[in-house]
Amino acid sequence: MFVNRSWAFLSMKKIIVITGGSRSGKSKHALDLASAYRDKGFIATAEPTDDEMRARIELHRRERDASFFTVEEPIDLVAALKSLPENTEVVVLDCITVWLANLNYREKINDGTCPEIRDLLDILNDPPCHLILVTNEVGMGIIPGDSATRRFRDLAGSINQQLAEKANEVILTVSGIPMKIK
Repeated sequence: MFVNRSWAFLSMKKIIVITGGSRSGKSKHALDLASAYRDKGFIATAEPTDDEMRARIELHRRERDASFFTVEEPIDLVAALKSLPENTEVVVLDCITVWLANLNYREKINDGTCPEIRDLLDILNDPPCHLILVTNEVGMGIIPGDSATRRFRDLAGSINQQLAEKANEVILTVSGIPMKIK
């Protein structure tokens, strides 16, 4: 019996991980990729904890147009994904590293994991729509001087590896230039 596998490929949900350093153009590239879709969502993980972070959040709001359905969720990314309108074709999730910092700040992470991390990794096995995950590459700089920061850097590196393994594409941005590495 002949099975047309091209239809199965077309229905697969694509996962793209965009990584890079601070202010490297990750978010801009994610928004550019998502702009090709009609029904798009944006999940923001940052919390307005101080004036500088409020300014960053406002800048990101201005960078995306009104066509994005936005959910602001600092902890439960799976619930945020499930709250999107049913017709959502693509979601930009910005940013994994900020989300990990939120989990870490709330002392939810034990031995490098927690239910929220496991739930996100699980949903990536069958995502509800195309996903563009923005994350920071934090392991290419100076070795942190304290153990808590080294543990966070190691956690972010470990999670980024797991995301990259599940992703169809991985893009590294450097000085505003996206480079496909997977």
